[in-house]
Amino acid sequence: MRDRVLILSVLIVASCGLGYELISSALASYLLGDSILQFSSVIGCYLFAMGIGSWLSKYVRDEDVLNRFIDVELLVALLGGVSAAVLFLVFAWLSAPFRAALYVGVFIIGLMVGMEIPLVMRVFNQRKTEFREIVSRVLTFDYLGALAVSLVFPLLLAPKLGLLRTSFLFGILNASVALWTTWLFRAEVSRPGEKAVRASVVIGLLGMGFIYSGSMTAWAEKGLYGDDVVHAETTQYQRLVVTRWHDDLRLYINGNLQFSSRDEHRYHEALVHPGLQALPWARNVLVLGGGDGLAVREILKYKNIEHVTLVDLDPAMTGLFSRSAPLVALNQGSLKDPRVKVVNDDAGRWLETHAEVYDYIVVDFPDPSNFGLGRLYSVPVYHLMARHLAENGYMVVQSTSPYFAPRSFWSVDATLKEAGLNTWPYHTYVPSFGDWGFILAGKRRDYELPARITVPTRYLDPVTTRELFHFPADMPALAMPPNRLNEQSLVRYFDEDWRKVIR
Repeated sequence: MRDRVLILSVLIVASCGLGYELISSALASYLLGDSILQFSSVIGCYLFAMGIGSWLSKYVRDEDVLNRFIDVELLVALLGGVSAAVLFLVFAWLSAPFRAALYVGVFIIGLMVGMEIPLVMRVFNQRKTEFREIVSRVLTFDYLGALAVSLVFPLLLAPKLGLLRTSFLFGILNASVALWTTWLFRAEVSRPGEKAVRASVVIGLLGMGFIYSGSMTAWAEKGLYGDDVVHAETTQYQRLVVTRWHDDLRLYINGNLQFSSRDEHRYHEALVHPGLQALPWARNVLVLGGGDGLAVREILKYKNIEHVTLVDLDPAMTGLFSRSAPLVALNQGSLKDPRVKVVNDDAGRWLETHAEVYDYIVVDFPDPSNFGLGRLYSVPVYHLMARHLAENGYMVVQSTSPYFAPRSFWSVDATLKEAGLNTWPYHTYVPSFGDWGFILAGKRRDYELPARITVPTRYLDPVTTRELFHFPADMPALAMPPNRLNEQSLVRYFDEDWRKVIR
């Protein structure tokens, strides 16, 4: 019975240990961007600390192994359980020391986790279990636990519970291991009653944190965004937050502003109309990204448009902008229009598996702040888009800021050209973002500015449309290499360009 419980403890301990690592990596990726750097650095720091913890375990005396194992479990439970909440609050209210808090926390938790398995193996050794049996049992369930949490975390825990609740849940599991180990070996541990009380207190504290994690998240996001948070959820793919200040609704994805309702019309009118106005014969339109339905709203102003296909990765995104009354009012119910078909799929994968040709393609992906998004701005993906574009049609790509991120902007232009498309770069001023850029592209060689705008607009007219295509002297065109899939230089340019702005 004791051996079976110890093996179960190994499974839970391994699951929780990897869970804290995944939570820290995901939280750093959400808040800092550049997911590959965050995951790599957190995992490296964590494994290094585990190695030190394993080495330190040799200094635990044989007669104290069980006592120290219980103490380590309680410490891991407490520190790991509150780690996500502490990091989130530090970032929201004390953003300067966030990186230091992240790596100090990861190191300390990794140090404790590194001691767990060696101590369990020594417990088995004291019970006269053969060494080969110890190694096979412990490592088998250690790896099984890691496999279990690596599957459950992205598919169930993160999207259903969120990072804070998941962190508290893992802490409760660690403390439960300490509690049942104390009860099971009560004749062998010192002061079992005191240890049981401590474990119960830790479970109680973490349970309170689990219950009130929603309030903690709201308080932290209030400090992070400044405005009232009216909707927040962690999906399988991203963190969605909607804020309100008076009549201003704002959408943030992973902490990055996507639009403000006060000026989003400037962005979306500039995104859609310069190209679509030049295609009075267009009937079929494809929108990649743009799950908020705001670009679709502008497209549906044209009576000649018969069908719009919107491909957005996250069903939570399109669902939110199909159900929430204020957001549906903002996109004028575009996602429920009978002419619109919503598809929740990866854009690159969808392009590979479908053959339909479109008169106009709108590419409204988030900025290439990480390699997952940078892939969508690469030569192979633009080749796929070109295959879906009618010979005399156009496509338009949101392309970051030509003023704040000029290397990124002109790299997108070079990438479209490398994919065999002709390009017409342009830009506009959006108060929430600053100067923002777009690139119109097509297989055809000609583009004529529209003499008039035939649909209702709040910002664009023939004069402002002409001004979009003029770049002043302090925004010159740059000769940049295209963004190839194997190196993704665009992500590096984007990160370096915006770091200069932040400084």
